[in-house]
Amino acid sequence: MTTTFVELGVAPAIVDALQAKGIEQAFPIQELTIADALAGRDVCGKAKTGSGKTLAFGIPLVQLMAAREREGIGALILVPTRELAVQVFSELEPLAKGMGLQSLAVYGGADMDRQIAKVRKGVDLIVATPGRMIDLMERGVIDVARVDHVVIDEADRMADMGFLPQVEWILRRIDGDHQTLLFSATLDGAIDTLVRRYQHDPVRHEVEEKEVTVSAMTHRFVTVHEMDRTRVVAAIVNANKRTMVFCNTKRACDRLAESLQKLDVVAEAIHGDLRQRQREKALKDFSEGKTQALVATDVAARGIHVDDVDVVIHFDPPDDHKTYLHRSGRTARAGGSGLAVTLVLWNQELEVKRMQKRLALDIPIVEMFSNDPRLGDLTGWDPAAVAH
Repeated sequence: MTTTFVELGVAPAIVDALQAKGIEQAFPIQELTIADALAGRDVCGKAKTGSGKTLAFGIPLVQLMAAREREGIGALILVPTRELAVQVFSELEPLAKGMGLQSLAVYGGADMDRQIAKVRKGVDLIVATPGRMIDLMERGVIDVARVDHVVIDEADRMADMGFLPQVEWILRRIDGDHQTLLFSATLDGAIDTLVRRYQHDPVRHEVEEKEVTVSAMTHRFVTVHEMDRTRVVAAIVNANKRTMVFCNTKRACDRLAESLQKLDVVAEAIHGDLRQRQREKALKDFSEGKTQALVATDVAARGIHVDDVDVVIHFDPPDDHKTYLHRSGRTARAGGSGLAVTLVLWNQELEVKRMQKRLALDIPIVEMFSNDPRLGDLTGWDPAAVAH
């Protein structure tokens, strides 16, 4: 039986705000950490992206901040990337607003003057990337000395990206007693040092994340014809709510998104050549359900953490079985199951069969055209039955 937020001690106003977003049951990481965080304990959480950890630290933070008596910045959430800053902010801002708190995301690549103006107006909670945070601190715009709550999110990615010295520079400037919540997919090496140095008697919680396995989702392999391939994608997208489509190149992403738009599919491309603002908008529209399909490269997808993706389409079959799992795993996040569809051109069949072998997937590759009614419900038929 899943625990409700009321049982975890979450304030009624926050419970209502969560219910308005359709969130009623706590994920395992939230069940484990919320009560301890609300009690003011330092928490060290081992959990992967997509486990629901933003609310695991966000809910207690907002609730504790609402009861805070002094003015000024009371909570600081440090994250490794701009995309994550935007995502964490958009998830927590409605909760903060509901409790009468002002929040702000600060990160490089966005207008510094606008961020400074907002800080000067008065902010309670800041979500920041380390570099931009240090910029604002060195300019005397932000003082963290009296911050009461600090979150270090995705500490392992911070370490991978070389940001730990910056994170420590910021942490050393926070005075007195304060609560520190740290979340990371791994807790060894440099992360363990961070825990020992900056957390006080932390309570440790770990969510055993199952590796994405082929059994966590439904797989379909469809032979398509080059001229009909985009229409097949459109048919699948239109039969589902949220679809991620993977292409091997940035150019292919742009071309496919454009072709889908001509077929009246709301699709946007996301890749490294886009401006930061364009990437943010594409991500926001997709997570809010305004965009049906997000067409991405493998590299761009690393920064995308969106739950409730119904289908992953491999427009270009992946180079290897690991990439297949990595891409397909987008549809089996946060305990859900999903559908992974690989489109196969006649000259790609051999390499796809080789990949299937590595994945131990014995699934026939079935030929389909874009007017095939089965595209409307790809999980509802058995490819093995078709093959016999």
